Amino acid sequence: MVELWLIRHGETEWSLSGAHTSRTDIPLTDHGRLRAAELKQYLAGKEFSAVLTSPMQRARETCSIAGYGEVAVIDEGLREWDYGIYEGKTTKEIRVDRPDWSVWKDEIIGGETVEQVGERADGVISRAIAAIPPDAEGAVALFAHAHILRILAARWIGLTAEGGSLFGLGTGSVSVLGYERETRVVSHWNRGFEG
Repeated sequence: MVELWLIRHGETEWSLSGAHTSRTDIPLTDHGRLRAAELKQYLAGKEFSAVLTSPMQRARETCSIAGYGEVAVIDEGLREWDYGIYEGKTTKEIRVDRPDWSVWKDEIIGGETVEQVGERADGVISRAIAAIPPDAEGAVALFAHAHILRILAARWIGLTAEGGSLFGLGTGSVSVLGYERETRVVSHWNRGFEG
């Protein structure tokens, strides 16, 4: 059985405020580091066929505190959605000038389209599956960010990238994608999230 374990980084100042964070490389808060330590307990030394992480420090730091920093490989495909001119702004702030704006439906000026992020997610899925030997069982851990992981989950089960809008994802959470017989499924979602 193949599983992808999606692990969202711990809290940052911007995730706490709701600001869109992609290229800005900010660290975890103290609470985010505590949550990453709780992830270490939650994962209890689970063995993975591979551990892939976003290059951003908030994901790498979560991965390291959770106990997988020594084996992790940076995967550029796990970078967060490039929000262009909306970087650092909350949806509420953006809607002052663009009422009803949605990251899922509207143009991301100077950034990526949802379809481009979906293509990156497809690449990550392919690399993760390739990390498990053929005809073997295994799991791959992916340490990354909310939107890329939500889009990755949507692509895993055959939805368009925009289908990621249907999945809420808290900081410091663990979700598992797998199979029910030959059908790709979401096995567990948003575990360990404490609100």
